[in-house]
Amino acid sequence: MNRRPLVIAAAAVGVLATAAFALPNLPPNPVTNALEDRVLHEKGKRFATAADAPARGDRAFALPSWIPADATDIRIRVRTNGEARLIRFTLGRTALDGPQCTDGTQKVKGGPRLAARWWPGDTRAEERPECRDRHQYQVAVRGKRVYAWTDGTPSPGAPAKRSAGVVRTAGQR
Repeated sequence: MNRRPLVIAAAAVGVLATAAFALPNLPPNPVTNALEDRVLHEKGKRFATAADAPARGDRAFALPSWIPADATDIRIRVRTNGEARLIRFTLGRTALDGPQCTDGTQKVKGGPRLAARWWPGDTRAEERPECRDRHQYQVAVRGKRVYAWTDGTPSPGAPAKRSAGVVRTAGQR
């Protein structure tokens, strides 16, 4: 019996498993960026200031409207095949105002569906809902550091979304 194909298949599975665990911890470079995008369906970017984040173009990395204009050290991780996002930033002089969801409108969330080295282990006890943007976020503030995530759930009363000439409200699919 020829074992060569089995050995090759086992080695390939081992390499892929190792890459899946190591990839999120490697520094950004063209190879890891391509693998993250094509295999994990995730992308990440870092901006020094809120002004550096895109307002047009790649909207996946555009900041929600409730993030203060003087925020710094902004990190964003997005799901490329969905609407999930993680955002971390440092507050400047402008404080983050209170939650902006009306009672009964926000949906209880389970937890972020993305992971990043810069994301803390558990923010659930500190999270509050934020509904002022197209997506509802869960936000935790730790000192000057703010952590926010969304799974893509539309905010109640979010602006209509255009798709192939069809206008849909946030609640329609």
